[in-house]
Amino acid sequence: MFELIRAGGWVMWPLILCSIAALAIIGERFWSLQKKYVAPESLLPQVRQWLARDELDGARLELLRESSLLGRILSAGLVNREHDRDIIKEAIEDAGRHSVPELERYLRTLGTIAAISPFLGLLGTVLGMIEMFMGIGSKGVGDPSIVASGIAQALIATASGLTVAIPSLIFYRYFRGRVNDLLVDMEQTALKLVEILQGERESD
Repeated sequence: MFELIRAGGWVMWPLILCSIAALAIIGERFWSLQKKYVAPESLLPQVRQWLARDELDGARLELLRESSLLGRILSAGLVNREHDRDIIKEAIEDAGRHSVPELERYLRTLGTIAAISPFLGLLGTVLGMIEMFMGIGSKGVGDPSIVASGIAQALIATASGLTVAIPSLIFYRYFRGRVNDLLVDMEQTALKLVEILQGERESD
């Protein structure tokens, strides 16, 4: 492994840093974007129960707000439950907009790693070719190790760049889709809450 890193040139070090950062982001996002942490399915039935029993007080609202991103969105609607439907929806949509950056945290960095890693590999390739031709220019073609060293550096750097970029791009796309799915789920749950509150107001 260390021989490969040394043979690939200094470009290997930023690629190693990129790979470490990508692995850390992928692990963190896998953990954080679980549905049970972002949008628990039990949350809306719990809120419905509190409303039915007239148990919704400040302490429960705070507990709901701190429980998850969906809880934060639902609590924004519940705080305004005495207002018109449009105001409730506006409060929910505003809370939803503020939740998007938290869902997308670090994804821009992961996308950047996926984009720059092939270019770092290409830079290593160019540097390897430059080293090879400079060696040929100064020592001639009689020493095959010069050519082999330059070609090895070029190929190792290219392969390393692609090795970092391909998984990073795959997981970037996967997490983007995961975020979109969670946003849709939260939007549907929030709309159900609006209908529940509207039904309660009409029944009063």
